[in-house]
Amino acid sequence: MSARRIDLFDTTRPVIAMIHVGALPGTPAARLGLAELEKQAVEEARVFHKAGVQGLMLENMHDTPYLRGGVGPEIVAALTLIARAVKEATRLPCGIQVLAGANLEAMAVAHAAALDFIRVEGFAFAHVADEGIMESSAAALLRYRRMIGAERVRVWADVKKKHSAHAITADVGIGEMAHAVEFMRGEAVIVTGSVTGDAPDPVDLAEARRHSRLPLILGSGVSKANLKQFFEGADGFIVGSDFKEAGHWSRAVDEGRVQAFMNLHRSLGM
Repeated sequence: MSARRIDLFDTTRPVIAMIHVGALPGTPAARLGLAELEKQAVEEARVFHKAGVQGLMLENMHDTPYLRGGVGPEIVAALTLIARAVKEATRLPCGIQVLAGANLEAMAVAHAAALDFIRVEGFAFAHVADEGIMESSAAALLRYRRMIGAERVRVWADVKKKHSAHAITADVGIGEMAHAVEFMRGEAVIVTGSVTGDAPDPVDLAEARRHSRLPLILGSGVSKANLKQFFEGADGFIVGSDFKEAGHWSRAVDEGRVQAFMNLHRSLGM
C-alpha cells in the first residue's frame, strides 16, 4: 500500500520520537529547574537525531495529575523555552502536545517556538478522559490559529483517544471520526491503542484509512517487535515507550533501542 505523504517530511512513513519533558514548575512532581529540564530534552533530541529519526515531539506527560482543557502561563512559558531549544538543536520537524486537552496553549507554544504541528485530543466529537468530559475543540482551535497567524502549524488529531472512555460515542465508528477530522480541517489522523504503550487494533487502522484521505499516524505502542506488521498500513509513527529503557515511557532514553528500531525502519523502507 502506498503511503500518503506528510508534507512536513522529505520521506515517507517518518518516525517521530517522543520527548517526555520532565515535570514542569508548579506541578506535583516538579523537582528540576528549567535549565535542567531544557538540558535533558535537548540531550534526548540529539540522541534521536543521531539515530536518524525524521521528527520530534514534546509532551508534558510527567505533569500528572493533568488539568482539563487548559494549563497555566507557567506551563506555556516553560514549554515554549524547552521546545524552542529542541527545535534549534536539531532543525527537525517538531510538534507538541499539552496535556490534557490544552490545545489552544499547544498552538501558542508551537507558534512561539517555531514548531510544525500540534497533537490534539478532542478535536472532533467528545469523549470522557481521566480528567472529565473533553468537548470538541476544532472550531475554537482553528479560529485561534487564524487569529494569531499560526496557519503554518499543522493539526494532528487523535480519534478514539487512549486513556479515555468512548461510551457516549459508541454509535460513531473510528472511521466516521477520522472523516470528521478531515471535514473539520485537520491535517492528520492519529490512531492509538487503549493506553500508553499499547498498539492500535489493525481493524481500527484499516477503518480509519478507508474513511479519510488524511495521513494516518500511529500514536502509541509501535515497537521494533511490531513495526513490520504496521509498516504498510500507516503513514507515520510516533514512538515513545519503545525508545526507553525496558520499553517504559518514564525511563531514560536507550540509545541502543532507538538505533535498533531505526535500522529496522530503514530496512523496511528500502
